[in-house]
Amino acid sequence: MSDWLTLLPAIVAIAVVLWRKEVILALLLSLCTAELLIFIQQGQGLGASLLLNGSIQTLERIVEVTADAGNARILMFSLLVGGLLAYLRYSGGVTATVELLIRKGVARTGRQAGLLTFGISFFTFIESNLSSLTKGISTRGLFDKFGMSRARLAYIIDSTSSPICIIILLNGWGAYVLGLLSTYELSVPAVSVLLGTIPLNFYALFTLAVVLYTIISGKVYGPLRRAEKQQNRLADHTEIDTPASHPSYMLVPLLTLVFSMVAFMLLTGNGNLVQGSGSKSVLYATVLACLVAYSMMLFSRRFQHQQLVNIGFKGISELLPVVTIVLLSMALGTSLKMLGTGAVIAGMVDQSVPHFLIPALLFLAGSLISVTTGTSWGTFAILVPIGMPMVTLLELPPQLVLAAILSGGIFGDHCSPISDSTAVSSVAAGCDLLEHVKTQLPYALFCGLLALLAFTLTGWMMI
Repeated sequence: MSDWLTLLPAIVAIAVVLWRKEVILALLLSLCTAELLIFIQQGQGLGASLLLNGSIQTLERIVEVTADAGNARILMFSLLVGGLLAYLRYSGGVTATVELLIRKGVARTGRQAGLLTFGISFFTFIESNLSSLTKGISTRGLFDKFGMSRARLAYIIDSTSSPICIIILLNGWGAYVLGLLSTYELSVPAVSVLLGTIPLNFYALFTLAVVLYTIISGKVYGPLRRAEKQQNRLADHTEIDTPASHPSYMLVPLLTLVFSMVAFMLLTGNGNLVQGSGSKSVLYATVLACLVAYSMMLFSRRFQHQQLVNIGFKGISELLPVVTIVLLSMALGTSLKMLGTGAVIAGMVDQSVPHFLIPALLFLAGSLISVTTGTSWGTFAILVPIGMPMVTLLELPPQLVLAAILSGGIFGDHCSPISDSTAVSSVAAGCDLLEHVKTQLPYALFCGLLALLAFTLTGWMMI
């Protein structure tokens, strides 16, 4: 089977999304295509049973990913987020917090609301999903109050979560990349290489700069400008429709979420924050925050137990389509890994090219891999074993090569409809997933083009 056929599932997904505007259908057809190709790759042939076996294996692949503990935790977390958001909304805590922030002068304008969203990222850099969720809970009501679209909020949330996590690095992201580097003998310590990527991580830096420009200037462009006019909101509701109660009904569960996340990271890492499990910690923290919100509402005597159960399940039901997308994207990622899609794209850079172009080509390959597979960490795992040997053999600057790989992986988090980061950001903002992808894509492509030029120029200067 031709290596180029491994790109077919990604092409199917993109084509169906553009044609039908349905992400779930696109993912399902893409997954079926990947499973059929795996059968052919394994020498099963093109017999009459191919379609039946491929369809059965598609279902088994979906079941298989739920058997993984990490994946199951992410799915549970995604569902429970809906319940938590519903509790905060129906308690009146969101409305009260919005009124408090405006009254205290913290967020009296749309610009201040955007800057608040941006600033929260620097306090929640421990885990990207926690960062997205915290920003969404904190500022959804403010964006509604000042007439800004949920698509704009989703863009700010998504474009500040992963970029800040990969720049600050005192988190699971940094520990993961250090683990990938540990097997290579470099001229400088792995920690020094990782820290050296911070000023060279051009895509993350350009993305943050453009977000700041958008917030301060108030200007939006392309599909985001149209969404701003339409004021797209999930289920046609706002966070401030419920009468205000007291800010504690939002702030206490939110602070519980943030601080317990840190505590659980320490617990699961045996006292080492960066070694903690992000998937375990974010699930445990979300469950605890839900229990706190439930208890506060129950003891207020304004709600009965059955009412709270119904509110929780109503919130969960609102996120079922997004959780389905996350599930299918996990299954597709597993299939594409077996198919070798990432390795085929990575092979594009393993050619005879001028050395100064290698960082730019690694960034380009990382961007393609992360977009087609929906995983930044998977992209790092594929490209680090390709880039680091080049550093040794060709005497390339390790910081620049690694920065190009990290930038490419982050790019896909902002462009791919099958990325869990994209899905969580849309959930946190209350924005339709496809709307979020469509409105953020021009910004990501612009920053990606700038990063590609920067890596080319920097490669020419440093190599």
